[in-house]
Amino acid sequence: MFEFIIIEVIILAFALSMDAFAVSLSLGAKHKLSLKGLAIKAALYFGFFQGAMPLIGYLGGRELLGLVAGYSHFIAFALLIVIGGHMIYESLNHDDEEQEETKALTHFVMFTLAIATSIDAMAAGFTLNLIQLNAYLACIIIGVLTALMSFLGVYIGVKTGDKLKQKAELAGGVVLILIGIKMVLI
Repeated sequence: MFEFIIIEVIILAFALSMDAFAVSLSLGAKHKLSLKGLAIKAALYFGFFQGAMPLIGYLGGRELLGLVAGYSHFIAFALLIVIGGHMIYESLNHDDEEQEETKALTHFVMFTLAIATSIDAMAAGFTLNLIQLNAYLACIIIGVLTALMSFLGVYIGVKTGDKLKQKAELAGGVVLILIGIKMVLI
């Protein structure tokens, strides 16, 4: 049972990391100089916020769980469907405005990108109340996997440009929807 829960958290972490991965691809495609520094910066910013935001969602959701215990699986289902649907929508309706924003990579821009890509992780953090795994461990897994994906995304972005960006967001959205469906079926 424990192994299944760990696999589920890794799948959730992978799906949640797709926004940060997609932005990292774009960063790598547009900033081909000093890649190592950029990759480390992306990994630190995106990994930290992607790991911290679900913890905020978990702690807030823990307080609400007692009030909505009978409906919690349906709430988690709805949240994951909305988040996944939004990711799919974003992947199909890409906007050049975000790409323009990444030209000057100040700490403020990286902070803004990290917050923007991790908002969905805060909502998904509510679902951590429904699994039998330490939420802090789950958040660490989410943060570390996102950091790794962001680091790799910068380097892959140099080679592929923005070609994979929409596919990564689409895949992440589909996986979140499938996790939401699993929550109400099992």
